[in-house]
Amino acid sequence: MVKAYFVNHTHWDREWYFTTQDAQVLSDQLFTQVLDELEDHPEANFTLDGQMSIVDEYVEIHPEAKERIHRLVNRKQLFIGPWYTQTDAMIPSAESLLRNLIIGIIDARENYGEPMMLGYLPDTFGFNANLPMILNQVGIHDFLSWRGTNFKRQTNSVYFKWKAMGGKAVFAANFPLGYYTGQIDLESKRNLQDFVKNRLDKGIEFEALNGNNDEVLVPSGIDQMNIIHDVSKTIEKVNELSQNDVEISTYPQFMNKLRSKKLSEYQGELRYPTYSRVHRTITSVRSRNKRSNFELEQAITRRLEPLMVIAKYADIPISNGIVVKLWKLLFELQPHDTLGGSVTDNVAVDMEHRIKQANEITDGVENYIKKRVAQRLNLSDHDVIVFNTDPYEFNGRKTVEVVSQSSQVKFPAENKAVIVGKEEVKSRPHIMQLTPNGYEFKDEPGYFKLKVSLEVKMAGLGYQVLHFEDSDQAVDEFQSISGKSIGNHRVQLAFEDGAFYLSTKYKTFNDVISIYDQANDGDTYDFSPLRGDEEKRLDWNGTIKKEVADGIERLILTGTWQLPFDLEDRVDGEAPKTADVSYQLILTIAAISDVISAKLTIDNQALSHRLRLRLKTGITTKTAHAQIQGGFSQTENEAIDDNWNDEFVEKPVNIYIFDRAVGLHDKQDGLYFFGTGQKEYEKVDDSLYITLMATTGQLGKSDLLWRPGRASGDTTSVGHIMMPTPLAQETGINEFSFGLYAPSNAELAENKLTKVISDWYAPSVSYQMQKYNLFVNRLDNKLWDIEFSPKLTKIEQTESWLNIKQNVEVSALYPAYTIKNNLVLRLSNLTAEVVDVSYLKDAGFTVVNGLEEIIDQDYQIAPYDMLTLIKKI
Repeated sequence: MVKAYFVNHTHWDREWYFTTQDAQVLSDQLFTQVLDELEDHPEANFTLDGQMSIVDEYVEIHPEAKERIHRLVNRKQLFIGPWYTQTDAMIPSAESLLRNLIIGIIDARENYGEPMMLGYLPDTFGFNANLPMILNQVGIHDFLSWRGTNFKRQTNSVYFKWKAMGGKAVFAANFPLGYYTGQIDLESKRNLQDFVKNRLDKGIEFEALNGNNDEVLVPSGIDQMNIIHDVSKTIEKVNELSQNDVEISTYPQFMNKLRSKKLSEYQGELRYPTYSRVHRTITSVRSRNKRSNFELEQAITRRLEPLMVIAKYADIPISNGIVVKLWKLLFELQPHDTLGGSVTDNVAVDMEHRIKQANEITDGVENYIKKRVAQRLNLSDHDVIVFNTDPYEFNGRKTVEVVSQSSQVKFPAENKAVIVGKEEVKSRPHIMQLTPNGYEFKDEPGYFKLKVSLEVKMAGLGYQVLHFEDSDQAVDEFQSISGKSIGNHRVQLAFEDGAFYLSTKYKTFNDVISIYDQANDGDTYDFSPLRGDEEKRLDWNGTIKKEVADGIERLILTGTWQLPFDLEDRVDGEAPKTADVSYQLILTIAAISDVISAKLTIDNQALSHRLRLRLKTGITTKTAHAQIQGGFSQTENEAIDDNWNDEFVEKPVNIYIFDRAVGLHDKQDGLYFFGTGQKEYEKVDDSLYITLMATTGQLGKSDLLWRPGRASGDTTSVGHIMMPTPLAQETGINEFSFGLYAPSNAELAENKLTKVISDWYAPSVSYQMQKYNLFVNRLDNKLWDIEFSPKLTKIEQTESWLNIKQNVEVSALYPAYTIKNNLVLRLSNLTAEVVDVSYLKDAGFTVVNGLEEIIDQDYQIAPYDMLTLIKKI
């Protein structure tokens, strides 16, 4: 007889084929019934899916329920948190995953009581190899999940110790048959004997056999399912019928029991599609949203939050509240269905609106801080303030935006100014202006909006003011010259006979980048090949020109591909319909840069296809070297049997996920791709194939080549309908920015790769007080001049408030959430070596956990680990 611990819960997708608003309508009644049932039955308990967002949204429409929730949480009848939303675990950055926990836990403690401190992700499509380390940052040492395991290839039990890349571990409990293993709905109650015999006992037996377990966990619940009424009586009847001993329990109680058991260990990602689908190619669906997510992550952590710390040092008041709201908007974009893209177009419209809102908050807060600093410095319209939002030195190029009556401006010679963008705005007659004499009408002069690239050297976390003057001489701009190659002292890129060649001092990479196209017979869950179709290379068939300026060179290739219009045109040999897909590829190298920067713009007019960039390295190696959340991983392709569907429910294709960078190296030379929201790669021989986009017109389809059987998304279930997704075809302009980096053997160390990666993503943040266009920054028109108190800390035209060694990556720098007038500095060691940062103790930093609680830990950052520190501002 097996002891089964029965946990009643609901799984709550905030959106899917329904919207968040639909889910709120459902929660209005369902959550109220949960509270009523728990109050009427103190022996019962219920788990509310581990995310605080749905609690906040319920309390928004039921404010009277807040105290009820608090009482039930304190009585350990209702379990909430710790996440703010049920996150995807493969696509978001390490900082996004951690901040989701931090904000969710703080939100719970401030409003409802102590959250369930378990890493609970019951329906996420796979888990990155470093998630245990991220959970440990907030004191979580347990993990419960459904998908991704394989008891033959990873661990022999549903219960195991899951170790992160650097060794940090969690106790893991897997639901191999789903979070609905013991689902007791009304139909089950009416046919309890059949339920116990054919479902519950079989589920218990499966969990017992996989690991020889005499105690097992049985989750009981399903999507938007209500609490079981009078559950204790139901379990009494179950025990009369079952071959096992079933007991009402909770997730924390079971995990406490698990800690005393001897468990096998596993290290690596959880992404096998063995007992359930993990949708290994979902990372390329709705690619625009994935790029928008990446851009928001970068904007918040690399621009906005460090600017908030600068504002604190400069005595400019700014609250955390608006930025916490911003993070919550981002978290609402990151649940597995949402960020994966397996949603209806109705939900996709909501996602686009959240992205718009998040960008407006980001831009607005940044606008406020920058203008107030400029006002405090009393800058003129010929001054530009350039910020370094990283807490370490910067030496390179930053792009500033300038509005000027003339396009001929002069910066100091050492800045080697180059105009990289110019827009002329013509004068406007008879424009109203408020003067001391009232309204007057004048002619408004024309002006130029300039983007100027400047070489700057700056200390950490601060700014410097650069002055420019009107000039009689034209400022350096790009000039077209003959030639098809660009380069600097360390790297050359040439275009010859329709192919690109990249050369360093040590190696030449032939035919280094190309584009491949293939039909996509899949849906919003998975790419799948079309029977009778194959992946084809698209020629670089356009015209190329070379442009140079002082310290910068670039190649611009413009052309058009002719592609089959839709799926039927891929296999129609007689008269297929075609679509013209125009493209422009801009490749840029600065004299002082290690990385070639690229921007590929595609006007997509074809449907249901996948575009991939091939990075050909010529390097012989079995493994790909990918930067993932909190470290670098080595992935090696696995053999896929012809009869793979005997073991797997979808084809276990060797398509993997990276965070920002992925490459191949042989310990002598390497070639890396730096992405900006591209997340998916496949190693084929000496090449990496990076997915740019995989478009589709359907939410779910059945009997795919790579995913046989039922349609994902319930679209072929009884009473459900097929759901077209024309927005997921992503027609129109799509922009893909990326970098190419070719390190030699001395530069292949992970700490050196980390520095190059961090430097390449460094943002350009600047501001100019100008009068010509008050909507370049949207809030300028409403940020009036104010009288600053003479008691404020004096600030100079050049300031630096924090300089640390760049021997480790900065994951985050922001004003503390729980301790007033303190900053949080979180460092991420992406390498296999211990990093010593004990010098920061002398600089006034104290070691804390992610929740800003002081912990007993030294100033050593373990391999592939993080360290959070706090300091008074």
